[in-house]
Amino acid sequence: MTDAHFHRAGETIASLNGTEYRFCGIHPWNAESVDLAAELARFRSMLGTDPSLGVGEIGLDRLKDKTITPIQREAFTAQLELAAEMGRPVALHGAKCWGEVVKAICPYAGRIPAFLFHGFSRSDGLLPDIVKVNGFVGVGKAVLNDHAVNYRELVKKIPLDRLLLETDSEDLPDADRSAVLAEIFAKTAELTSVTESQIDSNMAVFISSLAT
Repeated sequence: MTDAHFHRAGETIASLNGTEYRFCGIHPWNAESVDLAAELARFRSMLGTDPSLGVGEIGLDRLKDKTITPIQREAFTAQLELAAEMGRPVALHGAKCWGEVVKAICPYAGRIPAFLFHGFSRSDGLLPDIVKVNGFVGVGKAVLNDHAVNYRELVKKIPLDRLLLETDSEDLPDADRSAVLAEIFAKTAELTSVTESQIDSNMAVFISSLAT
């Protein structure tokens, strides 16, 4: 089964039918603590030597601090430019500021092959813009929360050809991660008419620009 977003040993990974795809990037939580120029040079080298590598998890964040700093914005824009230059899909982070993330990526429609909106929990009003940039929405463990009524309503409105599943797990054994993924799929399928084959097809489109 497809897991569009999880973490292992500090890396961001996506998997499709047993094949794993790695992503590299500066998470917005770390933007203030790294040497941006040095990291960009390192990522450029990594992307240049590994055509199966995507870009992410990158974006903007208001979860830890209500203010989006200039450095955070600079890091995000620079990495979007790098992804566009290298033609790689991007895994996005946008906690409490998805509207600004969508605004920032719209100019890259057609230049960046696809986007994963990881942890997306905003209202469905942004879904048309997500479709326009060839974006996919990751449905995660929040769908299992019986109190997450608004989130479940959002899941129902995601176009089926834009829907992916993600555990967002950190260093979880594959068997345990698969069990969580199965739960997420069961609830998502209960809320929508999505099938495993549809999700796999969506994931194949998302990572289609990466070499296998």
